[in-house]
Amino acid sequence: MGWLFLKVLLVGVTFLGSLYPLVDFSFSGDTRGQKPNFVIILADDMGWGDLGANWAETKDTTNLDKMAAEGMRFVDFHAAASTCSPSRASLLTGRLGLRNGVTHNFAVTSVGGLPLNETTLAEVLQQAGYVTGMIGKWHLGHHGSYHPNFRGFDYYFGIPYSHDMGCTDTPGYNHPPCPACPRGGRPSRHLERDCYTDVALPLYENLNIVEQPVNLSSLAQKYAEKATQFIQHASASGRPFLLYVGLAHMHVPLSRTQLSADPQGRRPYGAGLREMDSLVGQIKDKVDRTAKENTFLWFTGDNGPWAQKCELAGSVGPFTGSWQTHQGGSPAKQTTWEGGHRVPALAYWPGRVPVNVTSTALLSVLDIFPTVVALAGASLPQDRHFDGLDASKVLFGRSQMGHGVLFHPNSGAAGEYGALQTVRLGRYKAFYISGGAKACDGAVGPEQQHEPPLIFNLEDDVAEAVPLDRGSAEYQGVLPRVRELLADVILDIAGDNTSRADYTHHPSVTPCCNPHHVACRCQTP
Repeated sequence: MGWLFLKVLLVGVTFLGSLYPLVDFSFSGDTRGQKPNFVIILADDMGWGDLGANWAETKDTTNLDKMAAEGMRFVDFHAAASTCSPSRASLLTGRLGLRNGVTHNFAVTSVGGLPLNETTLAEVLQQAGYVTGMIGKWHLGHHGSYHPNFRGFDYYFGIPYSHDMGCTDTPGYNHPPCPACPRGGRPSRHLERDCYTDVALPLYENLNIVEQPVNLSSLAQKYAEKATQFIQHASASGRPFLLYVGLAHMHVPLSRTQLSADPQGRRPYGAGLREMDSLVGQIKDKVDRTAKENTFLWFTGDNGPWAQKCELAGSVGPFTGSWQTHQGGSPAKQTTWEGGHRVPALAYWPGRVPVNVTSTALLSVLDIFPTVVALAGASLPQDRHFDGLDASKVLFGRSQMGHGVLFHPNSGAAGEYGALQTVRLGRYKAFYISGGAKACDGAVGPEQQHEPPLIFNLEDDVAEAVPLDRGSAEYQGVLPRVRELLADVILDIAGDNTSRADYTHHPSVTPCCNPHHVACRCQTP
């Protein structure tokens, strides 16, 4: 790993009482004024209806609502998958999971990650002279060369996967609740299979675990501090920068902060939204104070809310997937119903992105890669196909044309991981499969294959309640085009330069700062 330190200089200085690694910002040549900076903020498990600007019932996102008023809000914007790792892999590659190899989530013991022959957005921008930083949840492999520092990020501060994938001393709100990390003696065993008690959640700064277990109550503030420090150093350096922030919010467990002591008696989820909103507000304020005119900020989510978490899950707004709820099970995270992949999205760039505009263009997290590469004046890798498009004309108010078609991959509910069995074609959406995700009541909708597919007209039926009559002229007019497009993309993928992720497991790759302590607890000073 010695070559990494040519890119990341671990310079020990005292900063707010901690050892802070300074990225090497030196660069031969001044790019200021020539290339824009990029800040990409990805929320976790946030519902479309959690954004106040989207849904009047939500009053907890004042900073994000202000950003919407000062920029562009997208109401038909979609995650590239409906669960964590595949969605993040698509953001960083501009490619669906069947191309980039990431079709389901990586685990604490995963040997692999995002395949090494996939080129990340950070790697492209590094080659274009950018300094690159990543704060927050990675979830694309933590072992060896899969670590963010080896995937194009000069600086990394965050957790390697979801923060429910390890115990902490501050467990927060979860459904069902999980215990704190064990102390002394033997590891405790908890009957709830979704709880981790054998290993504590680690916090990394570059290649080093700096805290294990993580203090969830202070994690948001640490992210805000590290993000603002990165922006400050990068802005002062004369180099353009990319900062990618993978928030812990709104994934469970929700932290028990002072915000949870709500005098109005609102639920923990609302407190979590306000904490997330404050974090985003701090990052935006730092951008405004240091690099406002030349920084493009893009906020969106990785997938919809996790319905089985009940009152600790977010709002899908009007996208209720009513056909599925009548069958039983969830129409949100892990599914290809709108609630699973239609996510909040905002763009902010004073003087470039028009103010207080709502875009109805059909866009996707897949579009972040090609759009940012184009705006940076860089080039896409030439040896592979991309599923995203350059959305610059939409962002700058010159077009409302987004995708003509989107494919929503199976993401852990029904069907084979990554398979394309849901097709969005303009106002229409066709399902070849449904079911398979757990709802709050514990019910799992039965997996059902649909041939011919269910087709909904989203313009008339955003709740996806009543599919078109298969005998209707409208249905018969849409079906041939759906079949043709699906056959075309499958053929295109078959001929593409595709990758295959290593999903093997081995306990030796578990992040552990002290294997001699129960749950890998670090020795406290």
